[in-house]
Amino acid sequence: MDYRIALIPGDGIGPEVIAETVKVLEKVGEKHGHSFSFTEVLAGGCAIDNKGECLPQETIDICRDSDAVLLGAVGGPKWDHLPGKERPEMALLGLRGALGLFANLRPAMLFEELADACPLKPELVSGGLDIVVVRELTGGIYFGKKEIIETEDGVAAYDVEQYSEMEVRRIAKVAFDMAMKRNRKLTSVDKANVLESSRLWRRVVNEVAKDYPDVELNHFYVDNAAMQLVREPKQFDVIVTSNIFGDILSDEASQVTGSIGMLPSASLATGNFGMYEPVHGSAPDIAGQDKANPMATILSAAMMLRYTFGLLDEADEVEEAVRKVLAEGYRTADIAKEGEDIIGTRQCGRLIVDALDQM
Repeated sequence: MDYRIALIPGDGIGPEVIAETVKVLEKVGEKHGHSFSFTEVLAGGCAIDNKGECLPQETIDICRDSDAVLLGAVGGPKWDHLPGKERPEMALLGLRGALGLFANLRPAMLFEELADACPLKPELVSGGLDIVVVRELTGGIYFGKKEIIETEDGVAAYDVEQYSEMEVRRIAKVAFDMAMKRNRKLTSVDKANVLESSRLWRRVVNEVAKDYPDVELNHFYVDNAAMQLVREPKQFDVIVTSNIFGDILSDEASQVTGSIGMLPSASLATGNFGMYEPVHGSAPDIAGQDKANPMATILSAAMMLRYTFGLLDEADEVEEAVRKVLAEGYRTADIAKEGEDIIGTRQCGRLIVDALDQM
């Protein structure tokens, strides 16, 4: 079967990590008889430079015509002078809206081989750490009405946090389904003691919970959830929350694991379509220097194999290949301890391909 993938290398280290991930997917295809076809498109700063806008319509059309999207990273200081609506990062919001990507899955998993990179006390993460943040992606304050106005006190601005019952219900179902496949424990995070939108969120999540009697549901206010993630992270399994809270908490969870360079993500639409990208940014300071860690992008491709293409064994193999490379002591600069040998982006990709070949 031919799987059509739209590639968005983007800016900074994006093209480098995407290049290594393509090699991994090609090895998967060679081993298992799959055909992956890739169409490269522009988004982010490179699209501004080449097309005059961060998200050309051609990019949206090609993504819609593909089975999945694999994205590297967008943005960088080169474009910081642009107005907010014209910045490279707006391409991500545009893609999420245009492709209906309402559910963002961000696993925060502490690899045993990298346990000493965790900033928390060892006893807090003993035995490993495996949390999934399910973030609503196309509603809330990022997509609500926003405006700059004149007031008697001078210029003011507002951004509206708004959710409908439908938006909360569909993300809650994704989270409950995820919990059913894991440890049947779900934490919903809101600010229902203050925000009307959070009170609606909590009510709808409780309604959905009635369809999942085997899932243990609890509710945390977002400030408490942020504290508990560093105080006792193993109490969490699946976390479901709004767009802005999920943005913050998933980044916090990534730091608990010790390296944001290891963490993948998936943004899913209704059905099997998804956009897959590493959690890390474009890191322009190391772009083009063969220093970037491609593992998060490669692990994002493993999520693509699992969630969009249904290739579960192939996804497991890719993840196992990454673990094998780590177990053999290979480290990119971002995860290396003082005195350890450091490998570059291309060598890291080759080692993972080799590990796949040996399985």
